[in-house]
Amino acid sequence: MKRFTASFRLLTSTFAMVPAWAQSAPAPALNLELNAAQPSDKGCRLTFVVNNALGADLSKAAFEIALFNEAGAVDRLTVLDFKDLPAGKTKVTRFDLAGADCGKLSRVLINGATQCAGNGFEPAACMRGLKTSTRTAIAFGV
Repeated sequence: MKRFTASFRLLTSTFAMVPAWAQSAPAPALNLELNAAQPSDKGCRLTFVVNNALGADLSKAAFEIALFNEAGAVDRLTVLDFKDLPAGKTKVTRFDLAGADCGKLSRVLINGATQCAGNGFEPAACMRGLKTSTRTAIAFGV
């Protein structure tokens, strides 16, 4: 019985370690949050918080976005250039959209990456790793 108890303890202590082995590193991601939409002198100012968790620096990142009005129709397409995004860094960037009315924006859609330059990156890599969120009443995503 002693032998069985010792074996059982060894077995249960081994299974207790499995979660530590099973844990893996988070998937590489480019986290993009629409943080605020505020009226400005020019139109509507969109504020984004972006975190490059792709594991390498991006020397240039730009995305084509579509702005939808309150009726759900596309109001315009434009490119937002986030410039350089160092690995592991969080950055806040603002864009003034001339003539846009924040109160009439219902949705911001990332249509695609127009540029994603860095250590072996291409536009598809930025889109694959893109994770979007919003802190506004405006829907935001891909």
